[in-house]
Amino acid sequence: MKKSLLTLLLVLAAAAYAQQSAPPSSQAGSNAQQPVAQQKQQKTIKDPVEYKAYIDAAQTSDPAQRSTLLESFLQTYANTVWKEEATELLLKTYQQLLAGDPQKYTQKVVETGQQLLQINPTNLTALTYLCYMDHALSQGGGPNAKQMLQQARQYGELGLQQMQTQGKPDGYTGEQWRDIRLVFLGSIGDAAFQNKEYKTAQESLKEVVAADPANFTYVFLLALAYLEPNPPVPDGLFWIARAIALAPPQMPATQLDTYKRYGRGKYVRYHGTEDGWDPLLAMAKTTPAEPANFSVSPAPPAPSPSEQAALMLEKNTPEQLSFAEWQFILTSGNQTAAGQVWNAIKGKALRMVAQVISATTTSAQIAGSEDDIQANKADIEVAFATPLVAARVPKPGAQITFQGVPDSYAPNPFLMHMADGQLLPRPASTPPRRRPAQ
Repeated sequence: MKKSLLTLLLVLAAAAYAQQSAPPSSQAGSNAQQPVAQQKQQKTIKDPVEYKAYIDAAQTSDPAQRSTLLESFLQTYANTVWKEEATELLLKTYQQLLAGDPQKYTQKVVETGQQLLQINPTNLTALTYLCYMDHALSQGGGPNAKQMLQQARQYGELGLQQMQTQGKPDGYTGEQWRDIRLVFLGSIGDAAFQNKEYKTAQESLKEVVAADPANFTYVFLLALAYLEPNPPVPDGLFWIARAIALAPPQMPATQLDTYKRYGRGKYVRYHGTEDGWDPLLAMAKTTPAEPANFSVSPAPPAPSPSEQAALMLEKNTPEQLSFAEWQFILTSGNQTAAGQVWNAIKGKALRMVAQVISATTTSAQIAGSEDDIQANKADIEVAFATPLVAARVPKPGAQITFQGVPDSYAPNPFLMHMADGQLLPRPASTPPRRRPAQ
């Protein structure tokens, strides 16, 4: 598939036209009165006038004139036994004309392909052209883009089935037969990726890229099919580097920079650092296929909450930690670290700044950590030493400075209970602090 898909289909159309339009070797009505490609059913046109009309149309070398004659033939002989053959030849003729006038012939190709499938739902030519057209048209975006891509996939899946069932017909080279398969696989892989069916996308696109390793579009799509799953497949790191190397010269610098940032970001998240990224980019420029021994070592696993709790206490004493850090350690599952923190703060009067979730004259539900403030969730319940007068009860959302004595806590969901609570005046000269004062 060294040529574009459109060029490929034009080549196939021209080859098939030459095959299908060759004249029979005897007069109308004999078994030889059919195209050179042998029909599975020995169909003949017995009317000499009808036969001549078809042959005149099929042997016309000018595609525009041929299309006019074929249109006339199908209109005049609507029930011809060669309706499928004539419609198929008209489809291939429209495909030849498409490059010169896409605005005029795009719809003609699509409509004629659909008519051909109505005549024969397994016609491989119709499946190939409709798969290609719907896939190409879906790339333009628009409200029907997703539907067209999925329809291209359906044509592709049926096309692959028919290739296996029908086998390669006479007149097609092995390379042409392979390229038809790649038309189907490209649509299937693209649609599967959009549906997040990453395994199917990888299998389909890998075969397309193996045949056309310089095709930026499919190389980039293969990279995404490997990198977007969770967890990603490290093969995608080679393919995103290869896609960057294949970026067409006309690509805007901002777009290429976006691809580079994406690739670097995926590499760092997988490997842990940028070490090796630049050498990978350099290698991908001259390496069209993924090396058999390609690998990227994954980053060391992140420490567990229990391990993080131990590390936090290696660097600081409990008294030096914030309330959010206490909360993390007390819920980490590390009983030794949790015991160390709780023994350091239990029964001691702590001063804190927090946000009120709800309050009464006797107690308040408040949020002390930034995460719980954002979630509007209480992580402290403080019982006031002396009931408040109604006018002093803080409103939900208010930020308060208070003092309380921890006496118990529940780890999941986390809630610390404090006794002997007092509302304190907030110093006007200092900003709010989340770290308790002792």
